[in-house]
Amino acid sequence: MPKKTIKRLMPNPEKLRHHKHLRMFGDVIDRPGLWHLNRRSAAGALAAGMFVAWVPVPFQMILAAAAAILLGVNLPLAVATVWFTNPVTMPFMFYLAYLVGASMLGMEAGHFQFELSWEWLETSLGQIGEPFLLGCLILGIGSSLFTYLVINSLWRYSILFSWKKRQKKRNGNGNGNGNGNGNGNGNGKR
Repeated sequence: MPKKTIKRLMPNPEKLRHHKHLRMFGDVIDRPGLWHLNRRSAAGALAAGMFVAWVPVPFQMILAAAAAILLGVNLPLAVATVWFTNPVTMPFMFYLAYLVGASMLGMEAGHFQFELSWEWLETSLGQIGEPFLLGCLILGIGSSLFTYLVINSLWRYSILFSWKKRQKKRNGNGNGNGNGNGNGNGNGKR
């Protein structure tokens, strides 16, 4: 199930291959492993994308693609995951990052007004930069690790569930032994 769901939600690989900002990776982007979908590549790609989503730069998709290439995980998933950070979620995420960073540094969190612009980032980093960037790093690592563990576990559970379902179906088909070979001893020999 996770594989089917993820495949349905993934961006079109052909569009990504020809995206103007991703062409800079050249032939590396055509490696089959970057487009393959399995438990390891999905969990790794989603984790990489979640980490990059906390990096406060406007070119997160390029960073996610580079991370996917370096880690050898699914590129479309990594790129799509950075959209966790979007104009709606960004102010909340970055304020949370600032609060976490300030708390870790033992600072009192001040109030600031977030603006979605490069100018705001340049002028505000002097005042809130250290706690903000530390918070982004902590939340990036935490959400990346959490995402990897959850996706990996869900994928394993889904496979286990499928196996048990198939075994139940085989048992219901009349042989009654659950091993699928029909002789009842489980070793396949008659």
